[in-house]
Amino acid sequence: MAQKDELTKIIGKKNVLDDQKTLDAYSRDESFVIPVRPSCVVKPTKNTEVQALIKWANETGTPLVPVSSGAPHYRGDTIPATGGAVVVDLSKMNKIIRVDRRNRVAMIEPGVTFGEFIAALDKEGLAAHMPLVPRSTKSVVGSYLEREPITMPRHHWDPQDPLLCMEVIFGDGHLFMTGSAAGPGTLAQQWENKRAQIRPMGPAQTDFQRVVQGSQGTMGIVTWLSVKCRVKPELKKSFLVPAKKVEDLLGLVQKMQKVLLGDDCLILNSHNLACIMAKDSSEVATLKDALPPYVLFISAEGRGVSPEDKVAYQVNDIKIAAQANGLIPLEALPCGLSADDVAAALAKPSDEPYWKNKAKGACRDIFFLTTIDRTPKFVKAMFDQAECKGFSPNDIGVYLQPTVNGTSCHVEFNLNCDSNNKAEMAKVKGLVNDSLVFANMGAFFSRPYGSWSDMVYRRDGETATFLKKVKTIFDPNKIMNPGKLCF
Repeated sequence: MAQKDELTKIIGKKNVLDDQKTLDAYSRDESFVIPVRPSCVVKPTKNTEVQALIKWANETGTPLVPVSSGAPHYRGDTIPATGGAVVVDLSKMNKIIRVDRRNRVAMIEPGVTFGEFIAALDKEGLAAHMPLVPRSTKSVVGSYLEREPITMPRHHWDPQDPLLCMEVIFGDGHLFMTGSAAGPGTLAQQWENKRAQIRPMGPAQTDFQRVVQGSQGTMGIVTWLSVKCRVKPELKKSFLVPAKKVEDLLGLVQKMQKVLLGDDCLILNSHNLACIMAKDSSEVATLKDALPPYVLFISAEGRGVSPEDKVAYQVNDIKIAAQANGLIPLEALPCGLSADDVAAALAKPSDEPYWKNKAKGACRDIFFLTTIDRTPKFVKAMFDQAECKGFSPNDIGVYLQPTVNGTSCHVEFNLNCDSNNKAEMAKVKGLVNDSLVFANMGAFFSRPYGSWSDMVYRRDGETATFLKKVKTIFDPNKIMNPGKLCF
């Protein structure tokens, strides 16, 4: 009761929740992480409240677990690792602070979802850099902080893109702005002088947001981000390139990324493409049977001066590159699925039910980074592992996303499952927890959630030791999401 009274003084009675239904909801997610009930949930509405919460947590030694996206959650990073924690739900901090058409940048709070962000940008003639069909409750800030890949590798110049500047309140209670947002001058003064918060590095030679990005809330709480946007295309031409084997598509992907050709570029197997495009589970099975085993989706956008010419030359070059690799870009597949329909689906959040849950009601993911040329061996290993554990390969979705101009590749396997089938869930849990097989093959788990963190940091003790030293600088009392990563 004393804790609730103290928190009520900081953010108000209506923003402090401790009823059993709410606590149960925040104690678990769709991952295999062990449920732990928080002591309460708080919903701040402004950065001063967040800063006051962090200072209070330091004084009382109370763990804080930041959450920005709405339910359902899938990775275990929003579940407290220890009892007595307070969940800081940032969903009420949902302002779109600024949209700057001239500089193609927007500033948003962590509670803004992709649907809200897309609508705001559209009014200004801009478009968002999208991850693959995010769920409707997904926070834009949460997605970008966790380095979820965007579908346009040509626009992905650095692993932190499209993140630019941030305001973060570190675990020691200090409020800090990164990049050009740090000054000189306040944000209002910068805007008055027509300056935008577009330079990520700084102040001076510091680059602290790389410490925050991917940290799963263990360093501090971000209260706004400035992010890159792109001018909304006046014209867009999309293609679907079918193939029997994933390796048949890699030559074309590598050629396109080498010369920065096209915009969207991603590979899906028939299962994932069917889940994204079908309306329900029965339609998933029907559409999947009609699709080729693998499909490369590519697009070319035109805007500004002579958009038609820009699209035309790219389409011509794409067709030449495809022909050189024995492939044919199609505007529609023989089953009737059109590239324009896929483009429309990729440009917005998922309809309900969420596409990953559409086939069987639940899904667990395995994902990591590698290089494009090595993806076939990982795909084979995934299906071999599934057969060894008795899990149906037909329930595995494959998503390959070139990143950072094609210099690396996000590999993702989506294991569709029935959460009410205990035997099947045990098999899925075994596959997720036994991801060491991929690490031993050279996979880089840059975003280690749950059991993966032990696997990753046991293999690299020096990095773990260094990160723990960094943690003592920004969060000396270890109040920020303890128990995650190597902390």
